[in-house]
Amino acid sequence: MALDAVGVLDAAVSHAAALGHFERVNGHEPASAPGNGLTAAVWVQEIGPAPRGSGLTATTARLVLNVRLYTSMLQEPADAIDPAMLAALDALMSAYSGDFDLGGRIRNVDLLGQAGPPLSAQAGYLEQDGNTYRVFTVTLPLLINDVWDQEA
Repeated sequence: MALDAVGVLDAAVSHAAALGHFERVNGHEPASAPGNGLTAAVWVQEIGPAPRGSGLTATTARLVLNVRLYTSMLQEPADAIDPAMLAALDALMSAYSGDFDLGGRIRNVDLLGQAGPPLSAQAGYLEQDGNTYRVFTVTLPLLINDVWDQEA
């Protein structure tokens, strides 16, 4: 048993890239400003056991990914920034809801919070490299069966 880390991360990145809303999709949190246009970045935020989904011989994992959407605040018209961000966010939420098991790589996206906080997104602003970005950070909780053996 093992965590298919590459497969799971690739699936999350692929969902974002396939939507057509983003100029670029990174498989990491950017260390520098993401550039112009709408950008998405995917990275691991948290991992641990999911007690309610685990058994006596194997532990189910709860893997939480962050999916952050970025766009510059220096765009005109400013009134179009949030609608564009919300359209991309809506498409992402729909993709994660529709591909409930990420192509069989996980048990399920924890949409409603069975094992912790549910799928959600938080709006905010980020200062990076002297630029201000409008961001939405998606909390993408994933439940993955039988990741770690339990042995005496």
